[in-house]
Amino acid sequence: MAKRVLIVDDDPAQRRILEETIKRMGFETKTSGSGESAIEFLEGPERATISLVLLDLVMPGIDGMAVLDRLVGKPGLPPIIVQTAHGSIEYAINAMRAGAVDFVVKPASPERLEVSIKSALKIEALADEITRIKKRNEGTLTFDDLIIRGEAMQRVITLGKRAAASNIPVLIEGESGVGKELIARAIQGESERAGKPFVTVNCGAIPENLVESILFGHEKGSFTGATDKRIGKFQEADGGTLFLDEVGELPLDAQVKLLRALQEGEIDPVGSRKPVKVNFRLISATNRDMIQQVKDGKFREDLYYRLNVFPIWVPPLKERIDDVTELANHFLARFAAEEGKRIISIAPQARQMLEAYAWPGNVRQLENAVFRAVVLADGAELTINEFPQIAAHCEGFDVAIPPAPAPTVKEPSYKGPALLGAEAYVPQTMEVRPVDGSATSLGIPAITADGDIRPLDEIEADMIRLALGRYRGHMTEVAKRLKIGRSTLYRKMQEYGLEPRAG
Repeated sequence: MAKRVLIVDDDPAQRRILEETIKRMGFETKTSGSGESAIEFLEGPERATISLVLLDLVMPGIDGMAVLDRLVGKPGLPPIIVQTAHGSIEYAINAMRAGAVDFVVKPASPERLEVSIKSALKIEALADEITRIKKRNEGTLTFDDLIIRGEAMQRVITLGKRAAASNIPVLIEGESGVGKELIARAIQGESERAGKPFVTVNCGAIPENLVESILFGHEKGSFTGATDKRIGKFQEADGGTLFLDEVGELPLDAQVKLLRALQEGEIDPVGSRKPVKVNFRLISATNRDMIQQVKDGKFREDLYYRLNVFPIWVPPLKERIDDVTELANHFLARFAAEEGKRIISIAPQARQMLEAYAWPGNVRQLENAVFRAVVLADGAELTINEFPQIAAHCEGFDVAIPPAPAPTVKEPSYKGPALLGAEAYVPQTMEVRPVDGSATSLGIPAITADGDIRPLDEIEADMIRLALGRYRGHMTEVAKRLKIGRSTLYRKMQEYGLEPRAG
């Protein structure tokens, strides 16, 4: 889904021009003819559909400055670019001090307007990412912070908010890479446990002999190597949320103790003489078919029903294509900042290709694809050429292979005057000059006129002739380039009759 720009201008002709110009950039538009209607729209429920506001400063009634004074500082407000006429630069600077992110002078060229819009959106995306990281670390991430635009995820949001209002165990199901952990964090962020510990455990990455110790903790000396007392993940999550990722990978022994922890609200650390009370919210996630796991005897049926009290299915990325462009722009802003590159946008054809791809690796694959594209990119936008692996699986999208650079003739390093006597053998070199006067080409024949291979001594003699002519008889340079000693060079010149004529 393309980003939407709100155009606020009292001049109908100017509104139509701006609307057509911005649409050609690949954005959707919404127009408003006055400051009053703009405020009403931006304070209403449709504000979330607007990604950027293009605001005229000079309007009858409520002007652009009044709109800024009314709206700036309110949460969720999109970035605002103001328009000003010539001679009103000071007015525009005052508008930026009031909260606008940029200004353009009327009539703004399409190129200037496009750079301003894309730069503002990039800065906004980066600011959103910083806010999102901060909230994630603080345990206050909410569903409003997630990049979700398509209808396919609306049911996930609805169920997640319902789950957040309760302490009910939640099982999040979905393919690998769809963002199950982010859904779990958003559930905590909207619950009464917001800001409390959020402890993540990847059940598939724990060695089987350490599962109990890591989850439930152990006492000092309870087994070989237990030199200190250690609290487990359940105690770390006390008062907060415990997220068990890939819960289907838990061994059966640990499943029994997990079931007791859920039923009784207490755990038994390894080597402990008495149980420990814990207060935690459990959210589990899996990419496996848990019913099949139960049938195969790999997962306890009673534990499955304790975990699967409130299931939430997260659809794969191929079923929510409307989110692809928004996610790609989000990753672009982040990675461009990390790599120190001035990449503003994704080309329209590249966006079409990303939306046409099936994404078997889901959001994680998209994230890695954008990261690779940012590293490869040399220009200000990502094109199909930066996504060669994706283009190979999408019909109608071909990567342009740049032509190989033309070979260049290396100039001789020595350009000094010819040494005395060198003129006798300079004309005998293998330098050949084309009749059209183009660059000099060099070559030594390897085959005789009869088609036989020439003897090595003849080719070696030609090489020495070539070097003598190319470096104008400078013997030290000739020996250096041939990688032989000067005495060897003189000896070979005598053998091949290349000595300069006397006097």
